[in-house]
Amino acid sequence: MAQIIDGKKISNEIKEELKDKVSSLKKDGVEITLAVIQVGNDPASSVYVGNKKKACEYIGIKSLSYELPEETKEEELLKLVEELNKDKKVNGILVQLPLPKHIHEDKIIETISPLKDVDGFHPQSVGRLSIGQKGFVSCTPAGIIQLLKRSGISIEGKECVVIGRSNIVGKPMSMLLLKENGTVTVCHSKTKNLKEVAKRGDILIAAIGKPKFINKEYIKEGAVVIDVGIHRDENNKLCGDVDFDDVVDHVSAITPVPGGVGPMTIAMLMHNCVDSIELL
Repeated sequence: MAQIIDGKKISNEIKEELKDKVSSLKKDGVEITLAVIQVGNDPASSVYVGNKKKACEYIGIKSLSYELPEETKEEELLKLVEELNKDKKVNGILVQLPLPKHIHEDKIIETISPLKDVDGFHPQSVGRLSIGQKGFVSCTPAGIIQLLKRSGISIEGKECVVIGRSNIVGKPMSMLLLKENGTVTVCHSKTKNLKEVAKRGDILIAAIGKPKFINKEYIKEGAVVIDVGIHRDENNKLCGDVDFDDVVDHVSAITPVPGGVGPMTIAMLMHNCVDSIELL
């Protein structure tokens, strides 16, 4: 029977640790503040922003909320980010993605101070990760490393296959696995013989963005599978990139959807907010 990796439980453990740390910092007169900016009212974004605010409240971080209309001009958003960069009371700045099409996401991300980039998306944060320097790390890949470590799954010396090469998950994931001494292969839409390559993985990270795409034909028997995807299936039920029912008896450990990677993303955002104290 496969080990079901409980992301909710592990994320709660991390939040408890952070809650204690924040409480200790407050006794020393240190307050942590996260500024969250949302442009428009995309339903999924509103849910994510609400969850981030709840997590802040739980661990004792102050959150400032900026809910801007869909038609907000790029210049207005840039001006707000620059004001928050200068505000010494603000430790972290998060601009909820996606942004409306008339706003250039890259330009906004690059305007956030690297010292307040708690999402870990700024080119400087990515560069620091690539050369092994301390800095903010993209929350989902950082959460996956914690899921593996806290579940007693060793990365060192393992064949690690990442399916997906996005800037938010695939690329930083590969660098974090390398940092943990894994041997890493990154697959993508142009990879030939994807099933054969994926089957080499002792640890398989699925971030391909296609519902139930990965079945047991892609997975080595006894592998550890981390499912980053989140979709709605034909019955409107939440599912991942992995066909869970098809592979669960074939693997040694797997994350469910929901309740696997998702909760870890917010826990690691909170972790980055607390870490911002050491950078500012």
